[in-house]
Amino acid sequence: MRTPTIIAATLAATCLLPACKKATDKATPSDGTGFSKTDYEIISATLNLPESALNYSGFNLPAHFLAPSVASTNNTPTNTNPITNDGATLGRVLFYDKALSINNTIACASCHKQANSFAEPIQFSKGFLNGLTERNSMSLANARYYTNGKFFWDERAVTLEDQTLMPIQHPVEMGLTLDSLEKKLSGKDYYKVLFKKAFGDDNITRDRVSKALAQFIRAMVSYQSKYDDALTALGHTPAPNEDLPGFTQQENQGLRVFTANCAGPCHNTELQTMPVARNNGLDLVYTDNGVGKITGRTIDNGKFKSPSLRNVMLTAPYMHDGRFQTIEQVLEHYSTGIKNHPNLDNRLKDPVTGVARPLNLTQQQKNAIIAFLNTLTDTKFTTDTKYSDPFK
Repeated sequence: MRTPTIIAATLAATCLLPACKKATDKATPSDGTGFSKTDYEIISATLNLPESALNYSGFNLPAHFLAPSVASTNNTPTNTNPITNDGATLGRVLFYDKALSINNTIACASCHKQANSFAEPIQFSKGFLNGLTERNSMSLANARYYTNGKFFWDERAVTLEDQTLMPIQHPVEMGLTLDSLEKKLSGKDYYKVLFKKAFGDDNITRDRVSKALAQFIRAMVSYQSKYDDALTALGHTPAPNEDLPGFTQQENQGLRVFTANCAGPCHNTELQTMPVARNNGLDLVYTDNGVGKITGRTIDNGKFKSPSLRNVMLTAPYMHDGRFQTIEQVLEHYSTGIKNHPNLDNRLKDPVTGVARPLNLTQQQKNAIIAFLNTLTDTKFTTDTKYSDPFK
């Protein structure tokens, strides 16, 4: 999803009766305890869900995911919307349900496919009337690990909870009003069951929809790649020239080239993420100003968020507009094609002259980087049942 502000505070302020339930309610403590027989019969008529919720909240993460450099980037609002098994299960159903579009043709999953690390392998996605989106569909893998918690290429959504409702209302993507969304979902028996499991009663609201979708997306943690296995086997942060066990010579060379040219300057931590939106010199004049389009500030023109590089070999085409069909084209851009835009990130400038500084990678270095990037592919994540389509 590419993805109105939550109105919980306003609702709470106007709620004066003691029995009035705040819109900021969280999942119930009895999370994941299973459906009653009657409820499971209702669920089973439409959905392939187990009687007890799958595990979305208690991953056995490797040590490098728990390190402060990574853990500190987690944008989960634990006080208002922690990930629960029942909440994420509801989010999974919502994510795959085409009823979230006005004509029942588009789901969130239509533009974010599990096999592609929840991106889409085409330049622009099709909406409910086959209209095209303005930007490429961004991978959702490890979306929870982004410090400022903003979403979309232009970071216009302040939180993931805000983001999830925006595509539903978008005139090209899904075309549904939030009033219609609540009415539509309230007419489906399986949602009454799922909302009650997740939130304690069957009241279906936009706030709860946003929370459940956000829980499911934050539960999309990719941590079982060859790279992760190698780091775990090594048992410590690798030294600058230390080989990772199980890596080929080319993969280890790629790790070193990547670390020197890509990781340290931009794609930080063991999750290969950028902490803020940046201008990477795609154009001298932008038709899409990215963050600048939202802030109205010239200094933000051409700045875009970058998703995690986890599973990057599955998420082509690349960049906000999907202009690069292959990873080779991406590397060629950084090697020879960086444009000297006024807002170009300092990491891509010569520190003396202040002008664009291409990486000038050799073909051997490019091949090595690609070999390393392949080690970031996590096929367990892209085939895990708990992220798959639950509809029969």
